[in-house]
Order: sequence, then structure tokens, then C-alpha cells
Amino acid sequence: MISSQTWIAIGLAGQACFFLRFVVQWVASERVGRSVIPRAFWYFSIMGSVVILSYAIWREDPVFIIGQSTGLFIYIRNLVLIQREERGRVGAVGSQVT
Repeated sequence: MISSQTWIAIGLAGQACFFLRFVVQWVASERVGRSVIPRAFWYFSIMGSVVILSYAIWREDPVFIIGQSTGLFIYIRNLVLIQREERGRVGAVGSQVT
């Protein structure tokens, strides 16, 4: 059985992942001088969401469970769209006649 203090630490770790995603996004944007959302932003989003969802399930908190579940779907979907876009670019480059 996991203690209450351990679950609080788990919840805080999830919040830290959410904080880190904004740090990653901010640094990446500053480097290029425009707003960008790097892939790492979505990975930190997923990590934070999974950890906080676990915490919310332990707390039996339907508000957090619903919020983190829907957010998790959106974060994964964004990674799928990024992957699809990259495959399309690779396919377009590979199909050009030189």
C-alpha cells in the first residue's frame, strides 16, 4: 500500500512535469525568436498527465480524472499529428524527381 505522503509526492512530480513543459516551450521560443511548441512539450504533457491522473484516481477525484483523461488524449493526438506531418514531408522529399 502506498502512503498518503508518497501519493502527494507523486502528484507534485506530475505538476513538475507540467511546469517543465512550459520551460521547454519558453526556451525553444526564445532560441528562434518566435513561439514554437517542441515535441518535448508534448512528452512532458503526457508524463505530467499520466502521473496526475494516477494521483487523481487515488484521490477518487472525478474532476481531475476527467480533466487529465481528456488532456492526455489531446497530447497523444498532437504527437500523432506531428509524426504524420513529418512522414508526409519525408515522403514528399523522397518522391521529388532530381
